[in-house]
Formats: sequence, structure tokens, C-alpha cells
Amino acid sequence: MANFLVFTSYIVLTLSLANCFINGVDAARAFFVFGDSLVDNGNNNYLATTARADSPPYGIDFPTREPTGRFSNGLNIPDLISQEIGTEPILPYLSPNLKGDKLLVGANFASAGVGILNDTGFQFIEIIRMSKQLDFFEEYKGRVSDLIGEEESEKLINGALVLITCGGNDFVNNYYLVPRSLRSRQYSLSKYVKYLISEYRKILRKLYHLGARKVLVTGTGSMGCAPAELALKSVNGECDVELERAAALYNPQLVKMVKGLNKNIGDDVFIAANALKMQDDFITNPELYGFVTSKEACCGQGPYNGIGLCTPLSNLCQNRDLYVFWDQFHPSEKANRIIVKQILTGSNEYMHPMNLSTILAMDSIGV
Repeated sequence: MANFLVFTSYIVLTLSLANCFINGVDAARAFFVFGDSLVDNGNNNYLATTARADSPPYGIDFPTREPTGRFSNGLNIPDLISQEIGTEPILPYLSPNLKGDKLLVGANFASAGVGILNDTGFQFIEIIRMSKQLDFFEEYKGRVSDLIGEEESEKLINGALVLITCGGNDFVNNYYLVPRSLRSRQYSLSKYVKYLISEYRKILRKLYHLGARKVLVTGTGSMGCAPAELALKSVNGECDVELERAAALYNPQLVKMVKGLNKNIGDDVFIAANALKMQDDFITNPELYGFVTSKEACCGQGPYNGIGLCTPLSNLCQNRDLYVFWDQFHPSEKANRIIVKQILTGSNEYMHPMNLSTILAMDSIGV
């Protein structure tokens, strides 16, 4: 009897999942994004910062063919997740257009250059640090409560999908920014990783306290294999050993922390996305995914097109779909699509304890 019930539940879940793909996922679900340049969709356009992507050729493959502040040739990860969950793209929180019913779709609080730590990204001048992103989220809740009432606002927040992506800058633009950086003199790498994880845990706990109940938490990608790192440190195209060691230390501890948080809460609130594995797949074997290179950026200058920003004067490839990296640090839209596919349907090797499709299917039948 027990086996029959398990089998029946599995069939119901499978049919529900199929229905999600056929008819589109719950369009009423709000979507919130926190983090850095991998997920920023234009907040930095409104800031006095050097970390910006509001000039060509950024956005060359975006539907409007114009730069939007996304660090991509086209769509970024939040855009693609919005498509998958059946909602319109969310607006940057600082956008003057985020008002009225647009607030009910969600908001993007991410800001290029930020890290887990408040001192990360100081060189970019004005950015929305993680603590401020959470302050803005709290402010957002007040705005929505004024619009639809406190009870409905709480339902909207509790039922929303949340994506948070940060951590890479804490290594690239902090610990390893310069030789003998302040943080590298304070901490050995292993102790620094533990410190980052402890601070990240506080951020996730605050998100939970503010009402988030389904949170995708991405780890760092292959930081040492970015064209910027190859240009500065590589002799024959090999990835930077120290940054790869940092990623190898950090990501398993992030998963462990997420598991611990879920156990403490008593529910699978936080979902760990193994961005390192997702990126390693096409960085180590680009041809298998239809790329011609995972070393050279499409847009840039210098070795591997990894020196400086992508500008109208930069080298620019003709076919962005053949390149893993759009600019010196950020994936192309095609690479982002591969990442989102793994977030949506990836095995436990990529998503723990479940992928996004499973979350949506379970929610649709009230599990």
C-alpha cells in the first residue's frame, strides 16, 4: 500500500510538471533578484559608478538591440528564468517605471560589483551593497502593502521565487584584487572562505526573515578561467590556479551551509545551484555545446580579449553564440541559456535538493 501511494504521488507530480511545460508556469508568481553583475539588469545605470553596461555593444542581441545595463550581449539569467516561470521581465528596483501593477511582478535589486562583504567592490564607488539590497527589499514590501494590503503582500512575498547570486567579487575584486590585499593579510584562503560563508548565511537568514520561502542560491563559477584572468595570469591558456582553488573550497561549503539552514528551518527554503559544475561543463568541453572557444571573450581587447571593458572600440565577434564569454567576465546569452536549463531541469549534481521544475510542480499541487 505504501509503495502504491508513493508511486501515485510520483505520477501526479510528473503529470503536473508536464502540465507546467505545456501551459506555462503560474504567471502570478513574483520574482526577486539579488546579487552582482551576473544578474544586474540595470540598477547601476542610476548610480555614479564605473561598474556599468549601459553603452554599446552591450545589448547588441537584446530584443531592443540597445544596452540596458545587463552585462550581456542579450538576455541574462533572470530574464531567462522569467521566461521559464511565465512572467514578464522584472524591472530594476531603481527604475522610475517600477510602480503600480509592475511592483506585483517583482523587482531586481542586484548591483554590479557587489559581494557578500561590504568592503568588496569599493573601487567601483557607488554600488548597492547586499545590506542595502535587503533594505530596499524591505522598502519594496512597504510599497506593495500600500498597494494591495499587508496580508496580500505577505502572500505575494511568500509565494515568490527568489534568486541570489554573489560571492565571485569577494575573491576577484577583494581577496585577489591586488597582491597582499588587506583581506589576504587578515585571513588564509580557507579561513576567508569560512568567513564569507558565515556572512552569506546572515544574508540568507535575513531574506527568510523578510518572507522569502523559495530561494535559488548560486555558487561561484570558474573564476580562474575568465578571459580577464587568462589575460593577466595565463601563459598558455591555463586557468588561474589560485582562483580555481578558491572556487573548489567555497562551493562545497556553500552547499553545506544551505543544507544546514534548511535543516534548522525545517523546510527546503534554499536551493543550491552548482554554478561551478554548470560552467565547467562548457568551459572544459566548449565544442560539445556548440562553442568555438571558452578562453577568448567575444568583446574586448588584448590577450583573450580580456583586458579592460567592452566598448564601441573593442574587438567584437560576429557570432556571439560561438563564445562562452561575452566580455572579460560575463557569459554570453547562449551560455546563460545552458545555465538556466540546468537550474530548471538539472540533476542533484547541479541542483540541491531539487531543481526549479520540481519546485514549481510541487507548488502547483500544493505539496
